[in-house]
Amino acid sequence: MNRREELEEKLEYCFHDRTLLLTALTHTSYANEHKKANCPDNERLEFLGDAVLEVVSSEFLYQGHPEMGEGELSKTRASMVCEPSLAKCARDLGLPNYLRLGKGEEQMGGRTKDSIISDAVEAVIGAIFLDGGFEEAKRFVMTHVLLDLRSEDLFTDKKTRLQEILQDQGMQVEYRLLKTDGPDHMRTFTIGAIVDGTLMGSGTGRTKKAAAQEAARQTLEKINAQGTHFNVSEID
Repeated sequence: MNRREELEEKLEYCFHDRTLLLTALTHTSYANEHKKANCPDNERLEFLGDAVLEVVSSEFLYQGHPEMGEGELSKTRASMVCEPSLAKCARDLGLPNYLRLGKGEEQMGGRTKDSIISDAVEAVIGAIFLDGGFEEAKRFVMTHVLLDLRSEDLFTDKKTRLQEILQDQGMQVEYRLLKTDGPDHMRTFTIGAIVDGTLMGSGTGRTKKAAAQEAARQTLEKINAQGTHFNVSEID
């Protein structure tokens, strides 16, 4: 079994046009280093996959949660398919191992960056949509993205949950921009969650919102490990 067949087995989808899968796995850094080979990157497929993911996740919530109003549906959808959640999906599939990255991005740990691997998931969704149609793309999303998120309750808004816990303890959280990396078209943000002057968690994402969600998630993990009556000064 070659690497392409290995990945298709993990994706549970066999491509008719295998160039679509190759394009979905190609980061802009690789494409820029291989311009003479006319090697397209995955950004257009990512755009398409994002649209398919939005439709499928919207239907998933609409059908499964009749009690939710429009505002709550929008908020929950954004949390469900946020960058950290899609990055987890990518890691579960082993997708980072198959990405084509430029030498520079490889050296900077591109395979571990949530922004890159979450984009690859959306690109794969777009590739499946073009290759097999909407129903195949929907099946992939339901099987590998939404059902997994539902089972692990990952679509809970981490910032809201953290705020609720801290308010019960008479504390507040502040989200602070720690650093900004990358060129304008590929910018990433690192946000820190500050509780009582202590940096409790940090997250990096393509948007400040995604980075703040990851920072909140890390903080929740630390609090959960210590218990309900936690002391910020005692949390590593």
